[in-house]
Amino acid sequence: MRKIALIVSGMVVLGSLPSCYSLSKEECIAANWRVIGDTDGAAGRDPQSRFAEHVKSCERVKIVPDQTTWYQGFQEGVKRYCTPLSGAQHGEAGDTYNNVCPPQAATGFLQGYALGKRVYEVRQRKDSVDSSIRAREAEIDQAYFSLKTAKDDERRNLQRRIDDNDFEIRRLRRESDDLRYELADAEAELADFRMSPMAVARPAR
Repeated sequence: MRKIALIVSGMVVLGSLPSCYSLSKEECIAANWRVIGDTDGAAGRDPQSRFAEHVKSCERVKIVPDQTTWYQGFQEGVKRYCTPLSGAQHGEAGDTYNNVCPPQAATGFLQGYALGKRVYEVRQRKDSVDSSIRAREAEIDQAYFSLKTAKDDERRNLQRRIDDNDFEIRRLRRESDDLRYELADAEAELADFRMSPMAVARPAR
């Protein structure tokens, strides 16, 4: 329990640091490299680049990280990262996979990751389409407001803008509806996987 508490505490501190350093000077001085490695492995970090970040961080206080101890912890953390449910979680969050899972664990992780990533990508596409709809609607509102004081030539241009935006909004709404159905299917597939993560995922409809 004490080790878990240290790991969680370390993750909170790491999250609050500036992006240029992975560790503060104080953390370098008091570092438990096995715990830090465990935390990095559990997060699915790329081992080479992550350890290089620690080296850079600790150069400021002339401390050389213990790579052997750090990597031992990293290998332990990776075991928690490389599970099917973890793959689903990280895929759905849109996280990058750094090819850290050993072959025996990679299959299940990547199956969950692919399902989660599909949900993430469809959500992103739908959010983008819905944002475009809102932007077009705002343009129409502004054009209608401008019509109140516009002259004849300007009124024709404004009406054309309104018509063009209205046409595009109808197209975007159809696309949004299609994505809504696609997202519902992807979320259902992901939910099925989470209920039985070792089962083969059903094919998308």
